[in-house]
Amino acid sequence: MKKMPPKQPPSKNKGNNKKKPSFNIFPILLPVIVFIAFAFLVENRTTRGPQELKYHEFLVYVETQQIETAKIDETTITGELDNGTAYTVTIYPDLRNEMVALLKTHEVPVEISAPASNVWGHVFSIGSTILIILFFWFLLSRTMQSSAGGQVFNFGKSTAKMFMDEGPKITFKDVAGLHEAKEEMIEIVDFLKDPKKFTKMGAKVPKGVLLVGPPGCGKTLMAKAISGEAKVPFFSVSGSEFVEMFVGVGASRVRDLFGQAKKFSPALIFVDEIDAVGRQRGSGLGGGHDEREQTLNQLLVEMDGFDPHAGIIIIAATNRPDVLDPALLRPGRFDRQIVVDMPNSVEREEILKIHARNKPLAEDVKIDIIARRTAGFTGADLENLLNEAAILATRRSKKAIEMNHIETSIDRIIAGPEKKSRLVNDKEKRIIAMHETGHAAVIRCFEDQEPVHKISIISRGMALGYTLQVPHEDKYLRSRTDLMHTIAALLGGRAAEEVLLGDISTGAENDLIRSTKIASDMICKYGMSLDLGPRTFGKEHGPVFLGRDLSKERDYSEETGKQIDREVCKIIEQSYAEAKEIISSKKDVINEIAAILIEKEVLEGDELEQYLSKIRGLSDEEKKR
Repeated sequence: MKKMPPKQPPSKNKGNNKKKPSFNIFPILLPVIVFIAFAFLVENRTTRGPQELKYHEFLVYVETQQIETAKIDETTITGELDNGTAYTVTIYPDLRNEMVALLKTHEVPVEISAPASNVWGHVFSIGSTILIILFFWFLLSRTMQSSAGGQVFNFGKSTAKMFMDEGPKITFKDVAGLHEAKEEMIEIVDFLKDPKKFTKMGAKVPKGVLLVGPPGCGKTLMAKAISGEAKVPFFSVSGSEFVEMFVGVGASRVRDLFGQAKKFSPALIFVDEIDAVGRQRGSGLGGGHDEREQTLNQLLVEMDGFDPHAGIIIIAATNRPDVLDPALLRPGRFDRQIVVDMPNSVEREEILKIHARNKPLAEDVKIDIIARRTAGFTGADLENLLNEAAILATRRSKKAIEMNHIETSIDRIIAGPEKKSRLVNDKEKRIIAMHETGHAAVIRCFEDQEPVHKISIISRGMALGYTLQVPHEDKYLRSRTDLMHTIAALLGGRAAEEVLLGDISTGAENDLIRSTKIASDMICKYGMSLDLGPRTFGKEHGPVFLGRDLSKERDYSEETGKQIDREVCKIIEQSYAEAKEIISSKKDVINEIAAILIEKEVLEGDELEQYLSKIRGLSDEEKKR
């Protein structure tokens, strides 16, 4: 591919080598200072001279016949004393008539007149106010001019950041995992590198690619890697940057963004969180949002209206594809939807190796073990994990990151930081130890459950204790028996409290929530009820991976709803009975492990397995009951 000389961008994003003229505020301040000083001097000259008398002093002068003349207005009395000195007295308006009568009684010549207006005082007050308003308006205009690319109130220009060849580049080598997603994007990169190879065959490159997936899985990183591989100008903008308080600004910014991209084609436009501007039109109570819908309409026109051979590809990322307008998702706009999902064990190991490249690791650090222990972690979580471990190693004055630093960081991310200030008495510590040991004992009796790696009664986050399991491999399908055993394991702590302590506590709150959710999903989502049969109940709105409670539309009768409740209760009661049976048959071993746990507070690894190996599972006939 022939390398073309780089074009000089006309927009503000590329930068300007010309030195901006400096802003000198002195010519603005000088007239203001001169005017204020002049008005102050004039005011002082008009008010300087007469001797100011207090009211009681003035009455004494009147009684002693020392007042020569008097001139009264609404609030002041002025005149001369018998020695020729000018005077002035301030009075209340209500005393004016009384003062006139008093002066006439003592035969003082009195002149009554309207108060003289202070012209210069009014000029000073009004003029200074106007100048201050003009001054601040000028400063605001200069600020808006410098921040909007050289024009006052230049809101209609795109706020997208453009990245050219300068600076470090991210390529596919920096993106671990996501093998299928990278294969899908290779065609985009090939087109941007050599578009003629496709146009000769009459092929059209996809105009838009929508990256869909949970937060932290690498959607933005994937877009940056495409730009680095293709070595083309890369425009990055957030969906929320289009919509402003002024009508028409969003549509104007969309036009300006695509106008800039055309001048640098082939180019990439990346819109992060496109659901902020691409929501379905007319949704919500009372209709849609007019300004947002205008922006979306302009985006639809630009995507489907520009030259198909212009070499502009738009990539968008969202974790809410269920709320996007259908017009965005049709062929000709976002032709491809690529799911950037949670990494599996192999991909987590690759991600950890990339983030560990610039960190010193001790010899005991096993990346494959960490990858298995971090099931459910996203790429961002894994990056944060190694960063927390590096901080912890630095805090402990270590020269390398050790395995215990990483394990402590895993516990911190899963359960929260240690609550060293939370003091637990001996009675509650025994309840917590018995509860967590009950979980581990029930889990150990089922081969289809993930093995227990650690039991702790040290408070972390909102939890007073926790039982940590490490999966051997990633699971994508779960059987009905597996789910029943999971519910039994969740209820094992409650069962241990009831059987071994003779009472129950509030510590099983989260276990009850999770077990109820699993049992409800078994009936309503997976069709695992033996009585209701293989059907689902309730319509969900939105994909499952969003990680939020989805609204459901009820599509069954009241009688069926009662039967669903009975089925959920039946599953939970059956699993709870199985957990209690295991606890009852292993009382001695559970009491022994709980006593050791109270003493050590943490049991993990081979030491924990040594104690749990004493627990034997029930027979096959007992498990089926």
